[in-house]
Amino acid sequence: MPRFSVIVPAYQVQAYLHECLESVLSQSCPDLELIVVDDCSPDACGAIIDEFAARDARVHPVHLQENVGLGRARNAGVTHASGDYLLFLDSDDTLTPDALRSIADRLKETGDPDVLVFDYARTYWTGEAVRNQAALQLTEQGPAPFRLEDRPGLLRLLMVAWNKAYRREFVEEKGFAFPPGYYEDTPWTYPVLMTAESIATLDRVCVHYRQRRQGSILRTTSERHFDVFEQYDRVFAYLDERPELDRWRPVLFRRMVHHLAIVYSRPDRLPRGTHADFMRRARAHYRRYRTPGVPVPVRCRVHHTLIRFGLHRTYRTLQLASALHRRAARTTGKLLRGARSAALGLHYRVQRCLPLRADRAVFAAYDGRGHSCNPGALESAFRDLAPHIRTAWIARPEHHHTIPPGTRRLVPDTAAYWTALARSAYLVSNTDFDHGLVKRRGQTLIQTGQGTPLGHIGLDLQERPAAARGRDFARLLKGVDQWDYVLSANRHTTLTHERVHPGRYTTLEYGCPRNDVFRTATEADVARLRASLGIPEGTVAILYAPTHRDYRRSQRHALDLQRIVRRLGPRFLVLARAHHAYDAPLAGTRGRVVDVSDHPSVQSLCLASDALVTDYSSLMFDYANLDRPIVIHADDWEAYDAARGTYFDLRSFPPGAVARGEDELIDIFATGHWRGSRSTQLRAAFRERFCTYDDGRAAERVVHRVVLGESDLPPVVPLDERRPVPSAAASLAREPLATVPHPAGPSVVTDLL
Repeated sequence: MPRFSVIVPAYQVQAYLHECLESVLSQSCPDLELIVVDDCSPDACGAIIDEFAARDARVHPVHLQENVGLGRARNAGVTHASGDYLLFLDSDDTLTPDALRSIADRLKETGDPDVLVFDYARTYWTGEAVRNQAALQLTEQGPAPFRLEDRPGLLRLLMVAWNKAYRREFVEEKGFAFPPGYYEDTPWTYPVLMTAESIATLDRVCVHYRQRRQGSILRTTSERHFDVFEQYDRVFAYLDERPELDRWRPVLFRRMVHHLAIVYSRPDRLPRGTHADFMRRARAHYRRYRTPGVPVPVRCRVHHTLIRFGLHRTYRTLQLASALHRRAARTTGKLLRGARSAALGLHYRVQRCLPLRADRAVFAAYDGRGHSCNPGALESAFRDLAPHIRTAWIARPEHHHTIPPGTRRLVPDTAAYWTALARSAYLVSNTDFDHGLVKRRGQTLIQTGQGTPLGHIGLDLQERPAAARGRDFARLLKGVDQWDYVLSANRHTTLTHERVHPGRYTTLEYGCPRNDVFRTATEADVARLRASLGIPEGTVAILYAPTHRDYRRSQRHALDLQRIVRRLGPRFLVLARAHHAYDAPLAGTRGRVVDVSDHPSVQSLCLASDALVTDYSSLMFDYANLDRPIVIHADDWEAYDAARGTYFDLRSFPPGAVARGEDELIDIFATGHWRGSRSTQLRAAFRERFCTYDDGRAAERVVHRVVLGESDLPPVVPLDERRPVPSAAASLAREPLATVPHPAGPSVVTDLL
């Protein structure tokens, strides 16, 4: 008897069926049977199913003699199922990697409930994946399992069969089956949830719900959408037969009205000329199933009123008025944006005619993000070492909280922004400024870069279209011609930059200013950072910071972080940080996985952690300065190298242990190899090559050279003579790191907390 019976009905989905079935058979939990029901499909679905059955004994094909529809095809699959739990998967959707393992673990944790509800994400042809907006209902906090009355918010989830696992004996005992027609999930899901004695949730995306451009049932215009009325008749008939469930009648009534309003208002469902008839039937259902005396929420009253009285023409008039309002708003917005852009352009030209302000400096990082990276370290150094210069930081409003007091805040593409670009003597950024910038005589532009490059950058991307993504290389070189100084952390960076960004600038091989804090931080600073992140004493904090993938449009979830911390035990905690190119978090904060994507300072996260796990991020070059363990997760090196190109094979010259998969990564930490002697040797060689100048005074050298005009700069302290970086956790006592006494004056890390 397998643990899971995964039932997949197939009808005219030959283009998607391979991916669907592969997503099931490649699960890390192999204890399953895959029942694929060919609903008399006229395309190649039947042949594809037989091919999979021939190569994998876990696949059980079921060929129906006539097309019976999605619901009855699922019923046919259930009759062949022998697993402990039933899962339904539509044949154009996919299971996410390790989904079944996570489901199995959660079932075991909660004592095998009748129903386990898990999450999904909508996936689009662009590669974008958007998680269910009602995911908050799936939080695992509180006792589990439970009954529906303990968590009635579950009824707000999408009422589908494929976001749940059902105990097969429970389904057979209660006699649940899918009815014919569209919206067959409705009279299945509501009764199942209301009847279940034990329910649990799994706060994890287990299904990718494909949003097809054409061909899906919900986007097919047909009179079969009228089936929704019969499906709700079945739901309320179920309640009529079971008086003990009568308390759910008001909730189901409101859900029905909401559902009918959606079917009526969507332009791609009901055929032309049928809306009036649909509204008449909706009015009849409203009156039939309405529960007197139950108040209607304010936000729903318009829909309820229109359906209650069958106001078809009023409903259509309101829809038309809303569409006209949106169109007028878009047109007006375009006109206003055009006028504003022209006014700002004129303002900038006027400002360029006015004298430069020698006491002004403007900073920016990552095209409008907060105070961070090398520009952030330089801005702080400007204030400390050249207080006569007034600094300003360009950032979008949502990042203004990261800007320290005393620094002026500038919003991109405003009059103040263009004034600052036109009249400030110093311009500092780790990316290019606005392409409309005209560098004036007397202005000094400092390009800080974003760290030591592993992947190709600059002109080297000309032969890498996946990474270049339509980049204008002529504009790139135009921006390079505006640079006066370029910062470099090591010889490798210097040689690379001067070749791929050819120009007349001066390279300042002084080290990486953003890493200065590693040398100035104290044990007390590190303790405060760990406390602010909620890291318990004695815990090993692993910072997981992957880079972006040029060959993928969406963020890649290569590791199941919850599984990793479960396998490693309570001593370990993961700080998950998404790459700045993505707006979405890498993983939701839950248990011993903490999402820190919004934390303003990655250097603070480095100081607070005990080890770094990354793939190909330049953060590894910075982290090596801490002389703490680094583990490389290189599961797709060939694909990354093919898309981006790399300057050396990281697997041959790594800063520590290298894992080629999730299980290998777990083993590296479980066995202690992550901080063993071999890893220490690799890290030492890596530091010798890439951390030569990072002695804590890089920003100081830049300010003395560029701003104060001095040539006698602080000498670079050799690696073997530098003060050790303060340790992170007492858990690493077997590999102690010497402490650094408090320097005179306030802590440098205070602004980073």
